[in-house]
Amino acid sequence: MGLDIIDKTYKKLSIQVSLNGLSFCSFNTLENKPTILKNIYFDDFQKGTKIEDLFLEVFKNNPTLTEKHDEIVIIHNNNLSTFVPIALFDEEFMGSYLQYNTKVFDSDFFAFDTLENYQMNNVYIPYVNMNNFFIDQFGAFNYKHSSTILVTKLLALGNNDENKKMFVHLSKSHFEIIVVQNRKLILYNSFEFETPEDFIYYILFTAEQLLLNPENFKLELLGSVSETDEYFKIAYKYVRNCNLFVDDKKFEDFSEYQNREYFILLNS
Repeated sequence: MGLDIIDKTYKKLSIQVSLNGLSFCSFNTLENKPTILKNIYFDDFQKGTKIEDLFLEVFKNNPTLTEKHDEIVIIHNNNLSTFVPIALFDEEFMGSYLQYNTKVFDSDFFAFDTLENYQMNNVYIPYVNMNNFFIDQFGAFNYKHSSTILVTKLLALGNNDENKKMFVHLSKSHFEIIVVQNRKLILYNSFEFETPEDFIYYILFTAEQLLLNPENFKLELLGSVSETDEYFKIAYKYVRNCNLFVDDKKFEDFSEYQNREYFILLNS
């Protein structure tokens, strides 16, 4: 049953969660624009604390999270996901798709998102304990995987370009490589990294596997990256056509850096 018009707040809340923290965005749905954007990292000394207790503290300190919203979306950000063509997908065997790139246990809970326009599903393992926390807080909500939003948006931005293009999305401790061609997903993978040398190694190795020449292919960086940091500098050094991603439909109330850093959240 939908909300009566007198009960509507015309607000939507998206929360992106990981083991390192959470970020959230409140949207004004009448004007289709974000109004509040915030990122909260958990320090190393907090890591021994139950994630539910850390989240509870965040909720206490951020009143926006307890305000009424018409729609709530939880975004799970981890590397426990894989894309499967719909023609090969069987809901009874979701664990089998993930066993090639992560350790799968009998007790794992599997979910999938459908990328309607691209004939594929994203199979993943959501954080069940986090979902349980949000059930206690909100009751009903929708959830999806961060890579579903990332890949869907990047494919939608593409044109009928026959040349392969690489996007790299950086987070604090991992990054994703997405290669697209002619509005089709050629490759998606997630890598953990610590140094700029790790970072460029995986980019150049992936390029080599796909027969992409660093002198020719286009590389765009998004997520937590700016022109002054070492990750952009080393990519710019080894890949001739390297640029920071700029979304034509960026939100003007936020900086270009924020539009890149919160790309997934803002497009949720």
